[in-house]
Amino acid sequence: MADLIPSLPPQYDPKEAEPRLYKTWLQIAAFTPDDDDKKKPFSLIMPPPNVTGVLHMGHALMATLEDIIVRRKRMQGFNALWLPGTDHAGIATQMVVERQLLETEKKTKHDLGRDEFLKRVWEWKEQSQGTILGQLRKIGASSDWTRLAFTLDEGPVEAVRECFYRLYKDGLIYRSTAMIQWCPRCRTALSDLEVKGEPKAGSLWHIRYVLENDPSQALIVATTRPETLLGDTAVAVHPDDERYTAFHGKKVRLPLIDRVIPVITDEYVDREFGTGALKITPAHDPNDYEIGLKHKLASINVMDELAQINESGGPYKGLSREKAREKIVADLEAKGLLESTEKHTHNVGHCDRCKTMVEPRVSQQWFVNAAELAKDAIRVVESKEIRILPEEWEKVYFEWMRNIRPWCISRQLWWGHRIPVWYCNQCNETIVERDEPKSCPKCQSADLRQDDDVLDTWFSSGLWPISTLGWPQETADLKRFYPTDVMETGFDILFFWVARMVMLCMRMTGKIPFKTVYLHPMVRDEYGQKMSKTKGNVKDPLEIIDTMGADSLRMYFALNTFHGRDVRVHDGSLEGSRNFVNKLWNASRFVLGHFPHVAGENIDRTNPINCWLLHQLTLTKREVNKALEEYRFYEAAGKLYHFTWDTYCSRFLEMIKTPEELETRKREIESTAVEVLEDILALLHPIMPFVTEEIWRHFPLERNTQLLALSSYPMENSGEYPEQHAQVERVLEIIEAIRTQRGVSGISPSAKVHAILYSPSAPALEPLQRFNGLIEKMAGVEGLQFETRAEPDKKLHVLRPVAEGVGVYLLKADLGDVDAEFKKMREQVKELREAIVRAESKLNNSSFVDKAPAEVIDGVKKQRDELKEKADAIEKYLRENQA
Repeated sequence: MADLIPSLPPQYDPKEAEPRLYKTWLQIAAFTPDDDDKKKPFSLIMPPPNVTGVLHMGHALMATLEDIIVRRKRMQGFNALWLPGTDHAGIATQMVVERQLLETEKKTKHDLGRDEFLKRVWEWKEQSQGTILGQLRKIGASSDWTRLAFTLDEGPVEAVRECFYRLYKDGLIYRSTAMIQWCPRCRTALSDLEVKGEPKAGSLWHIRYVLENDPSQALIVATTRPETLLGDTAVAVHPDDERYTAFHGKKVRLPLIDRVIPVITDEYVDREFGTGALKITPAHDPNDYEIGLKHKLASINVMDELAQINESGGPYKGLSREKAREKIVADLEAKGLLESTEKHTHNVGHCDRCKTMVEPRVSQQWFVNAAELAKDAIRVVESKEIRILPEEWEKVYFEWMRNIRPWCISRQLWWGHRIPVWYCNQCNETIVERDEPKSCPKCQSADLRQDDDVLDTWFSSGLWPISTLGWPQETADLKRFYPTDVMETGFDILFFWVARMVMLCMRMTGKIPFKTVYLHPMVRDEYGQKMSKTKGNVKDPLEIIDTMGADSLRMYFALNTFHGRDVRVHDGSLEGSRNFVNKLWNASRFVLGHFPHVAGENIDRTNPINCWLLHQLTLTKREVNKALEEYRFYEAAGKLYHFTWDTYCSRFLEMIKTPEELETRKREIESTAVEVLEDILALLHPIMPFVTEEIWRHFPLERNTQLLALSSYPMENSGEYPEQHAQVERVLEIIEAIRTQRGVSGISPSAKVHAILYSPSAPALEPLQRFNGLIEKMAGVEGLQFETRAEPDKKLHVLRPVAEGVGVYLLKADLGDVDAEFKKMREQVKELREAIVRAESKLNNSSFVDKAPAEVIDGVKKQRDELKEKADAIEKYLRENQA
């Protein structure tokens, strides 16, 4: 281990230390697993960030949690692989490059042509990927960069073609004309999951459809989309709706177009919606499409790829759907065909990428029979072969998988995995092969063309756990590291990605892709709002790292990643994590400064303070390891935070700082402080790798001969000493009781007070007497007395109960005007009780509860509970001390 130095600088400088330490880790290949099959493997595949720009707080959270997992496993002796990579992100990346091309050169992708445009996208990919990888390294990601993967690398391309070929041959991939969701901006088909419904305020137009031979009679049809009436091929009513019995079998004239269409009956019609009469437009509505198939209705598409009215729209040809709506409504009104208009809010589908309103469209696309693939994917979660954490997401997983629809996998894009299908220009044969065919197997013609479309990004991502390990080849990595151990990702892509990995990898290998799925929460601002540029509340993880260091951000994430609760980020809370880093640094500086020559183990296990600390350490190790095995990051980080700050720094180091105690330990080269600090650094290393490694390298060479990143994770029992632990805990409670009273009475830190330790039982006091000097020093007491007697006179003393019949009494004469203090406390209780009543009044006000955001209501509840706790504590104190 190089560059070991004996003492720590006064301050920790993360800007200097972090890049230096990361470089050292890379130089010794600390993140690369070896070929030793005797070591138990552990593998984790990084969810590949899209090559669309820079990382955000969600990526930083992901990288932090996964790094915690893999660093700990590596330190536990596992042959640990964390395989990194990036995703080509078809639609998203193509949009970025198209926008850039238009802004800088005033050109479209069609101006460049497919090959030249793809060249530009590859250039963008190289630039963006370099930025992303640099950001991941700044966060401290201990990925094996020698295995870096990209979804359009040669290996994943081979895997995608093999999977497509097998599914096609098994009849699970097919080409079909069907209703799909179409984005007019991206000009591509979308899967159902890529469409986000948003409530939109609109109108419900009531339109007259007059009878074919009797213009005096009409069906009033209510619709939210009058522009699609150009493609109507029927009007449907419910067969049991008596209002329309006379219209059964009749025909009506299509408003404005005058085309005659039938009136049909179908039980799908909702008699309570609108007028109960439904216009049927099979080419522009998914439900109408199904009704059209059932009744053998014509399907008339009236819009082109840009959602503009086409030649089937007659006089409205060339108008956008929005302009067409305006003109059609005006024309209906002018012709007396608009019965009425009412306001109506309904759910409208939008493209998840560009936010454009999608257009249902009948189109020829490639589909996967997802229902068949879902069977095994459901079974392995039901049987717990795959665990989903938090467990409440299992129910959501099953609900989606059991109602899964055919998966549209073709996209009308240029960037992505081109569909491995070729067509013969001579005989129209469809050819599906792993590799590009030379000639048509049917007519032997070499005149072939490949399908222009590319595959849905999630198709290649669905193979990520196996394609990155070399499948379909039987590689050493695939044999050693598959199935992987855990998939850590966001809950928002449980269906987009996790479910598809389970379906595709199970089908291709017969094995589950991972044993556990851990779904991390969303990262939001301090008010619980989603971060967005438009709101101006985006936090840049790189800016935080530049300001506070990576470990501060990582510790904050670990402390705040609760199951089922969003991570809220704000500057004040981050400051607490930075303070913890500084606390650890200063404590380490004290210990290494006073014990620079501790080489071997020399723990005095007859010393109750040492035993108390070792007992606490054993409990902490046990609790931290259990929590991390269950991915309870907040619990593990919280236990380490409190053990380090409260137990080790604020209590143990304070207890050994007495001149006599410190000199004795230094003279005997007593090793407790150093050895426990080593365990603290090792336990914290997966969460805070940089500062712990930097402190570690300052230990004496005789103690640590290798980097902390390659050292062992503390698992062993440090000793259990329940009797000594209880004694020292009692001493600390006594010290805290005296300190609390000093604070209440406003006693100067330098002033001494007189105190009596009281108990009716002499055996309760006996073990405490050996700590006489410690209590006096830490609590600012002069002449501490131990007495077995009845309760002292409350006129002369102030009581601070401790526990189990032991109490502390302080002389009122040392505490100033106690009666004035009691009066002030009674007034404070009155004010607190009034504030509690006001809070309760708010919470009992239905108007407030119905209108206020959930976080505001929770805030009022929390405030009420804190006020009540404070008031109760003061009243208890007054009862115990007022004569």
